[in-house]
Amino acid sequence: MEFLNVLTGTVFPFLVVLTVLVFVHEMGHYLIARKNGVRVEVFSIGFGPEIFGWTDRVNTRWKFSLIPLGGYVKMFGDADVASRPSDAPMTEEERQVSFQAKRLGQRAWIVAGGPLANFLLAIVIFAGLFMYIGQPFTPATVGEVIPDSAAAEAGFQPGDRIIRVDGSDVERFEELQTIVQLSAGRALEIDVLRDGAEIGLTAAPKPATQESFGSEQQIWRLGISRSGAEYKRHDPLTAVWRATLETVSVTGNTLKAVGQMITGDRSSKELGGPLRIAQMSGQVAEFGFLNLLSLLAILSVNLGLINLFPVPMLDGGHLFFYAIEALRGRPLGERAQEYGFRIGLALVLSLMVFATWNDLDHFGLF
Repeated sequence: MEFLNVLTGTVFPFLVVLTVLVFVHEMGHYLIARKNGVRVEVFSIGFGPEIFGWTDRVNTRWKFSLIPLGGYVKMFGDADVASRPSDAPMTEEERQVSFQAKRLGQRAWIVAGGPLANFLLAIVIFAGLFMYIGQPFTPATVGEVIPDSAAAEAGFQPGDRIIRVDGSDVERFEELQTIVQLSAGRALEIDVLRDGAEIGLTAAPKPATQESFGSEQQIWRLGISRSGAEYKRHDPLTAVWRATLETVSVTGNTLKAVGQMITGDRSSKELGGPLRIAQMSGQVAEFGFLNLLSLLAILSVNLGLINLFPVPMLDGGHLFFYAIEALRGRPLGERAQEYGFRIGLALVLSLMVFATWNDLDHFGLF
């Protein structure tokens, strides 16, 4: 019974989330490839031996494979799933449908199609949520000031309306929360509206510990509460626009968090792998389908963003090689590309091992 609960409560939501993310990502590659006349040989969800599949009328093999941690689209002219060019001889007719024979711009669009599809999925999900249940849209008005907090020391008062932080306009309390969490304790210049007059305050958020998905995590707090939680529904056009802004915001915040891990301002233990994502999927699913959709949107942004990093083996690595090709007027030599792929593979595997190690440590297995 316990195994069944784990299967239905954790494994199943995780596989659903991962399958959707991978399918959308690879479909982005597939659709743009087909639009540009490239023959797609394999569309796989997962790696390793095939579990089941079928071949369509244009000879593409659609399949589910044994290891469900990713997927790939193998195009004609590729030597392997990493899209390294094949040295097998081709007829002129085969060259016409080969990925490697396409113009530089076409290859770049095909490679970028996966991450772009992930960003588009996030926008679609956010837009649907903003139309159906509304967007968190709480005015940035101070409800209560916690004694001995950073806000109390800075002189905040109940009723203050926060209008700017470090020169950037703040419209919602939710935006303020994100800024505080990413501050890493740095002093913030905050402009508030009090009795019709603008007042400038300076506050450095203080560290605190919070239980998150079964483990303690350091967060940053200003020490104020909101005056009340609100959700605002949007019409379709406004929802799409707000969803686009939300996707851009999640992207920027993710990049900032990664930068803080690199500089040491944020613990690298926050970097989770498949086990942590599985746990999050299961716990979020307990709160309902709409919450799982919200997690799916955030993970989709992360997947699209990670794949754009200029690391060989990832989409961003291919785009980096294409940028060099555009500058040089010819591709990098085979040896340079081979070394690049090896380095990229080592980096990707190292990151996977590190994230998995964090997962095991998170669950107390070390």
